[in-house]
Amino acid sequence: MSKRAIASELRDLRFVNLEAASDDAQSLLQSGYDRCGNWSLAQICRHLRLVQDPSMDGYPRWMSLFAFLRPVMRRTLLPRLIEGNSPIGIPTSSIFVPPAELDDADEVLLFHRSVVRFKSHQGKYAAHPGFGRMDRDALETLHATHAAHHLRFLIPRPSP
Repeated sequence: MSKRAIASELRDLRFVNLEAASDDAQSLLQSGYDRCGNWSLAQICRHLRLVQDPSMDGYPRWMSLFAFLRPVMRRTLLPRLIEGNSPIGIPTSSIFVPPAELDDADEVLLFHRSVVRFKSHQGKYAAHPGFGRMDRDALETLHATHAAHHLRFLIPRPSP
């Protein structure tokens, strides 16, 4: 299936905050879902945590090797991502790829806990590897947009 065909089947999602992303994941868990992509709800929630938690805990040092590109990435790629125009089919770094055998309910709960932790975090946030230092609101917008990008590949099943 072509990228254009896949994109036409996806949900049009935009989350105003991370709680809305967590609520959507919980709703998909309750309703059941059909996949338009490669990952299950559990895999998506794990991936979102793997990307979100380093905002508080710090990213691996090697991810800053290309920090000199951050101004360009902030100016060119970040606005596109925030608008919800994320590219489809770009491979993710292996450290952020979730394993196949995960439990949906467990991972939805762990994603929710990560969201709560992010929202209550009192310390500094780590510089994003691609975009550099961001304040909490900008970082939450980025993570919420990232969640919408992935969760749009899951289509809720209608109620019986």
